[in-house]
Amino acid sequence: MPLYHNLGVFPKKRHTVSRQANGALYQEELVGTQGFAGMSSLVYHLYPPTLVKESGEPYSAEPKVAVIHNMRARSFQGFQITPEEDYLQSRKTLLVNSDLHIGLAAPTDSMTYFYKNADADEMLFIHNGSGTLHTMYGSIPFEYGDYLIIPRGTVYQLDFKTGNNRLLVLETFAPIFTPRRYRNDFGQLLEHSPFCERDFKLPQNLKTYDEQGSFKIMIKKRGMMYPYIYATHPFDVAGWDGYHYPYGFSIHNFEPITGRVHLPPPIHQTFENAGCVVCSFVPRMYDYHPQAIPAPYNHSNIDSDEILYYVDGDFMSRNNIQKGQITLHPGGVPHGPHPGAMERSIGKKETKELAVMIDPFRPLAITEDALGIELPDYYKSWLS
Repeated sequence: MPLYHNLGVFPKKRHTVSRQANGALYQEELVGTQGFAGMSSLVYHLYPPTLVKESGEPYSAEPKVAVIHNMRARSFQGFQITPEEDYLQSRKTLLVNSDLHIGLAAPTDSMTYFYKNADADEMLFIHNGSGTLHTMYGSIPFEYGDYLIIPRGTVYQLDFKTGNNRLLVLETFAPIFTPRRYRNDFGQLLEHSPFCERDFKLPQNLKTYDEQGSFKIMIKKRGMMYPYIYATHPFDVAGWDGYHYPYGFSIHNFEPITGRVHLPPPIHQTFENAGCVVCSFVPRMYDYHPQAIPAPYNHSNIDSDEILYYVDGDFMSRNNIQKGQITLHPGGVPHGPHPGAMERSIGKKETKELAVMIDPFRPLAITEDALGIELPDYYKSWLS
């Protein structure tokens, strides 16, 4: 998201002397991705961000793949994921390819440690629960319907106000952006975009932690989890500026695009990257041609799988869908509305559905955790 932001104190010019009140130099750190060509921020620490006291034994965080090649429509009951106290242990990866991982989390407690994903940008969609995302860039309050976009390498901590928390988790090995077609050459969102800069939740309330001791950071890299102990608090930042930082966006702020006849899913697009697109299906007026069929037409997604995560409301193209349910429609075989959905939709004026769609550009493999919550015979559900 190309939007300049800053908090706290920092020097007027980059890479110049800047001293704390005690005379010590601020420790400048450039944080960014894609080498020196991507978006970045300059961060000013009280202490060097390199003070490692201990590095523990790593352990595997790789998902266990059960089905590598899939050509069957499948569905998974997401709310059957068992809640667990620990945030990282509660995260269950369901679908994977070389570009991304899709999973769910159901943590009941706030984090007592810190976490850094050094592999992937993360998108956390808050289905149930509320709280605050804490990072060295400041804090972001979150609630039902919020997307939290956390760039790779960001050390963070989730503080939940609630015990019943349900999250959709997307890890992508390329940066997450807003759709290019909605931005001008300067990065500003254009007038036809379904959202604008005012809708984003940017980091706020920067708090500088001047603390020394032992601070546990769990770091994920190349499928391994590395326990690190640092000598200073990771949020010892006095100020920063730039384009690389986490932010939030509420699905309720997505303004739907409608037409006289049914429009394809790209009108719902919210985010994109090199490996997938993310779309938001929100309450909206139906198509207004007098002979319109609001339900989607049958289509063959030859080049990409389609993932739908059902959040709330009555999803007009599906029968017997529950909150937290996930459907996977693989590329290569057609899919479409369930029996009766087309007829039911004729003459309807609006829909109250709420869902998140993820379309990856490479086929997805299915994990053992996914098979544990699979609805059997979903692929036969189009038979009358």
